[in-house]
Amino acid sequence: MSKRELIEPTPGDKRYARRDAEGRFTEMVDVGRSSAQDQKRSASHAAPKGHGDRGDRRN
Repeated sequence: MSKRELIEPTPGDKRYARRDAEGRFTEMVDVGRSSAQDQKRSASHAAPKGHGDRGDRRN
């Protein structure tokens, strides 16, 4: 699984995206939504850098 990268398809629309081995997008999530869900939960496991949506993340 690749790291999430920040893309901005149109000005003001920032998203986290993952690519497969061939460079195609596999997952895409809005930055605001991702951040909001991270803040709602308390973490018990740390996730590797660039993989904040996998498992938990300590803030």
